[in-house]
Amino acid sequence: MNIHEYQAKRLLGTFGAPIAEGVAVYSPEQAEEWAAKLPGPLYVVKSQIHAGGRGKGKFKELGPDAKGGVRLAKSTEEVVAFAKEMLGNTLVTKQTGPAGKVVNRLYIEDGADIERELYLSILVDRSVGRPAFVVSTEGGMDIEAVAEETPEKIVNVAIDPEQGVTDADSAKLCDALELKDEARADGMTLFPILYKAFMEKDMSLLEVNPLIVMKNGRLRVLDAKVSFDGNALFRHDDIRELRDETEEDVKEIEASKWDLAYVALDGNIGCMVNGAGLAMATMDIIKLYGKEPANFCDVGGGASKEKVAAAFKIITADPRVEGILVNIFGGIMKCDVIAEGVVAAVKEVGLKVPLVVRLEGTNVELGKKILNESGLAITAADDLDDAAKKIVAAVNG
Repeated sequence: MNIHEYQAKRLLGTFGAPIAEGVAVYSPEQAEEWAAKLPGPLYVVKSQIHAGGRGKGKFKELGPDAKGGVRLAKSTEEVVAFAKEMLGNTLVTKQTGPAGKVVNRLYIEDGADIERELYLSILVDRSVGRPAFVVSTEGGMDIEAVAEETPEKIVNVAIDPEQGVTDADSAKLCDALELKDEARADGMTLFPILYKAFMEKDMSLLEVNPLIVMKNGRLRVLDAKVSFDGNALFRHDDIRELRDETEEDVKEIEASKWDLAYVALDGNIGCMVNGAGLAMATMDIIKLYGKEPANFCDVGGGASKEKVAAAFKIITADPRVEGILVNIFGGIMKCDVIAEGVVAAVKEVGLKVPLVVRLEGTNVELGKKILNESGLAITAADDLDDAAKKIVAAVNG
């Protein structure tokens, strides 16, 4: 689960991280009211969407010459003017895709005198099986570009979970970020704070880009991106309350209600599969034959007829779907259960696009019998290759 920047900063602030004064607003009137309460005279007006690259993004409605989704204002009047331009319009960044995201809220923050911009993140380094800091002196930039062009400027520091962040770990991070004097003292305090927040709140990613050294020599968290492990949300009621469903795909929201692993994609062939590996293989072979998958959908190993029907309905609700491929290898999941779910869903919502079903494994003959006797326009496939060829041919007409 992702949250907005302002929510991430508030959360980190409760652990003691240094953040600027700021407030989330939903209208130009609120922007004017709250900006007047900030110290000023410099204000930062930030679009709040679940995507990076906001500063370099462009608003669809404002033309290519308009300013991006993060702007500096030198007066409350300018704050209001920016709010009127940004709220309700669609911000397109590298991470949103061409469709962009509508800006429903802004974060107005007190400005900062920046001396240096640094990069810091915490994630789980699966290569060593530990949480790890990833830091760089090249803050404010695309970290992937830094990794590709100047990988020597990125330093990883793995943390022993039994000890937490030691003074030696903090010193190593300070050295990597070239922190001195007050900034180094702040770093020695800040790194254990961020690690504590990461661990206690079951985060999957904590990214501060940039972490700044101000002209007074102190550190400040200038931007923050936080993602949480969805499997651990049951023990964090306070985090679940931060969820903004307007930032999520409606199909993914519905899928989460049924505990389906569903990710919306940009293609036109809907996929329903059991098992993540088989789902990836199914998407790959669709691409091999010249089409693009419309989704990743794993119904899991123990899905019920109702869960399968729900998955099918979610797939057919996508207007981009021009054909559906069901690919099931029955182990724990039984082929007859899949067949019953598909038939029930088709009878309820109708079938307006070609449907190819490949079944193999437990109760496969019973599953095929259910499909064959359903009276529905379902095309059977012998194997995955045959299924992919048939659905692609059907979509191509």
